Amino acid sequence: MTILGGFGGRGPGGDAPGKGKSGSAVPYVTERDFEKEVLRSELPVLMEFTADWCQPCKAIAPEVEAFAREMEGRAKVVKIDVDKSPVIAQQLRVQSVPTFMVVAEGRIQEAVVGAIRKKKMQEMVEPFLPRAAGAIKPAELAQLLAGGAVAPIDTRDAGAFARAHLPGAVSMPLEGIEQRLAELHMLTGQPVLYCRSGDKTKDMAEKLAEQGVPVAFLEGGLLAWEAEGHPIER
Repeated sequence: MTILGGFGGRGPGGDAPGKGKSGSAVPYVTERDFEKEVLRSELPVLMEFTADWCQPCKAIAPEVEAFAREMEGRAKVVKIDVDKSPVIAQQLRVQSVPTFMVVAEGRIQEAVVGAIRKKKMQEMVEPFLPRAAGAIKPAELAQLLAGGAVAPIDTRDAGAFARAHLPGAVSMPLEGIEQRLAELHMLTGQPVLYCRSGDKTKDMAEKLAEQGVPVAFLEGGLLAWEAEGHPIER
C-alpha cells in the first residue's frame, strides 16, 4: 500500500511536532511533520492511531511505551491523534482506534486494527529492522543448512555443546576463535558462529570484521533457533 498525498504544510490540527507526555518515548506526529518523521524516516516506523477518548489506547499505553524504549535506535514508535490529524487518518483509511501500522521505505507494510501486545508490535516491526553485518536469522540458517552451504560453529563451552547443539555443529569455544581462524575457514561450508543468545557472537563477528575477517553469526543464538522449532542434536 503506497501512501499518497503530501503532508508538508500545516493542515487541520497541524501544530508543531508533538512530544510524548511526561518524558514519554513515544512522540505525537501531526500532519505538519508526518512526511519528515514517518515517510522519510531511515528507520522503520510503528504508528499508533489513537485519541484522547480511547480507553483501549490508554490501557496499552505502557506496552507501547516499553516497546518504544526497547526499539530506540532501531525503529521509531509514534502516535497520531485521529482528531488532531484527520487528513492522515482519512488518507490511510483508519476506521477505529487503536490501529497500528508499520511504515518502511515510504510504504505501509502492515496494519493491525485493535489493541495489541508488545510481542505483536515486535512481530510487525521485526522484518524491517536494520540488521548487523553478518547476521543470519534462524529460518535462513535452516535453509542454508539443508543445502549444505554452511557450517554451524558452537562457541559455547564444551559442556553446553555436549548437552545440545545445532545439527552438524562444530565445537569451537569463543575464547579460542581468534587463534583458530585458519581452521575455521577450512571447514566445508561458510562458518556461522552461534552462542546461547547471539550477543557474544555478534560482538565477535564485529571484532573479526574490523580485522578484515568477516564471519556470519546466528541472530538470537541457540535460544532463537529453538524458539522457532528448528531441530537440535543432543
